[in-house]
Amino acid sequence: MLKVMFLCTGNSCRSQMAEGFARHFGGRTIDAHSAGLMAAGVHPRAAAVMLEAGVNISGQRSREIDWGLLRTMDVIITLCANALESCPVTPPGIKRLHWPIKDPVGTVGTDEHIMNEFRRARDEIRTKVEQFVRDVAGPGEH
Repeated sequence: MLKVMFLCTGNSCRSQMAEGFARHFGGRTIDAHSAGLMAAGVHPRAAAVMLEAGVNISGQRSREIDWGLLRTMDVIITLCANALESCPVTPPGIKRLHWPIKDPVGTVGTDEHIMNEFRRARDEIRTKVEQFVRDVAGPGEH
């Protein structure tokens, strides 16, 4: 099983979505985790748009980076520039990827506009996670 850590600044939105999709699509192939430079709690809008996509992340919890756990990963995926820059040293033998996803959390405007930004981020992350699972999983393993 491939151990994957998704990193973001607050571990409240993008990394939570990525963890949820990786668990959903990764099945027995991926052991998904997420963390942040700080723990900001799972954003309710992130949980709402994920539920629209059939993935419930409301039981996940926001965590700060555990450097001991990080060293056990096979792949580390950063989803924001802040995490990319603040996590400069990847332990040897761990693959590192960067998926620059615009943060929907700071969006202002109508409720509909804000939710559409969360959906945009969700859909971008879903596409990347599905491709990642296809790339790492053998036929019929996910």
